[in-house]
Amino acid sequence: MYAHPDDLHRARSVGAAAAPEFAAWRAFQDAVDREDGAVPRRYRELISVAVALVTQCAYCLDVHTAAARRHGVSAEELAETAFVTASVRAGGSLAHALLADRLFEHHGHAAPSATPPGAVAPTG
Repeated sequence: MYAHPDDLHRARSVGAAAAPEFAAWRAFQDAVDREDGAVPRRYRELISVAVALVTQCAYCLDVHTAAARRHGVSAEELAETAFVTASVRAGGSLAHALLADRLFEHHGHAAPSATPPGAVAPTG
């Protein structure tokens, strides 16, 4: 397995190699993790879990499921979040299928080229 929980400790050493960027990212993360936002922290963690499911980041999933539990998220809320995430992701696939359908139709109206670009057309 490539992802390993101990790798989370490497963030500091990776951050030290890009200190200004890491400091900016930490400041942004601290702002997102604040307790006094209009969106309660437990919802922020459920959103974070949903994004981690979509991006398939095992480290984010580890950190945010732990934080969700600390902020009172129930197993049922976590499970429902997973299914809402799966449904929205499937909806995104359907939305792209609509685009693919339109593009397929568009390409059907264009006259197909008998000779690929750069090829020499056969003579009679």
